Amino acid sequence: MSGESGAGLLIRDLRVVFDGFAAVDGVDIDVPPGDVRFIIGPNGAGKTTLVDAVTGLVKATGSASFGGRELLGRKVHHIARLGIGRTFQTATVFEELTVLQNLDIAAGTGRGPLTMLRRRSGVPPVVAEAMEAIGLTGERDKPAGALAHGRKQWLEIGMLLVQDARLLLLDEPVAGMSQDEREATGELLGLLSRERTVVVIEHDMDFLRRFARTVTVMHAGRKLSEGTVAEVQADPKVQEVYLGHAPTAPDRPGGREGT
Repeated sequence: MSGESGAGLLIRDLRVVFDGFAAVDGVDIDVPPGDVRFIIGPNGAGKTTLVDAVTGLVKATGSASFGGRELLGRKVHHIARLGIGRTFQTATVFEELTVLQNLDIAAGTGRGPLTMLRRRSGVPPVVAEAMEAIGLTGERDKPAGALAHGRKQWLEIGMLLVQDARLLLLDEPVAGMSQDEREATGELLGLLSRERTVVVIEHDMDFLRRFARTVTVMHAGRKLSEGTVAEVQADPKVQEVYLGHAPTAPDRPGGREGT
């Protein structure tokens, strides 16, 4: 797949205010190219709102740039054209259509709707490459609605790949997955990061420990801590937010967030 692989995400003084309440309050984040960055935080931390701002779904001030191009102030579809791809907690796929048809439509290969819905032997290279990356080549003719939950999430990632997204923003990609699916998803994130920048909003701490390269912890709309998994877990500020106190021995952060 073509595209610029050396692009990173640069966020400076990002603020999102709803009716006087700062859901994101002056956040700075650098995600270098090839990183698999996990963003975690308790309920109301502002993680999803931050991603909404980067993808144009909510108004924000400050700066969020990818590959040197400012994203704030652009319309959602313009941001997508700059190589920004985003998934949601519930996969948004065309359930009545096959895996191949979903990828065809996402790729916008220039064929008419009737042609795209027709079964055929030829598959565009970009679609075939995406199917192989997400492990669904053997299920190309299966309706998306018949896929297991985890495989629907993979299909949604594949739909971003055929659009040549260079920054992937994934919202709880392993929620509801089996252990095998979670392992396969973690390996997929590592594969994707060879040519892309990957940001994951996640609550599964075991998954984070296995596959995160760096972690940003948010709390009450601000960045609380950042570093490797070990560095973040050892940070007394993080332990206090998650556990209500700063223990002497390392503990596991946990928590859920709806903002």
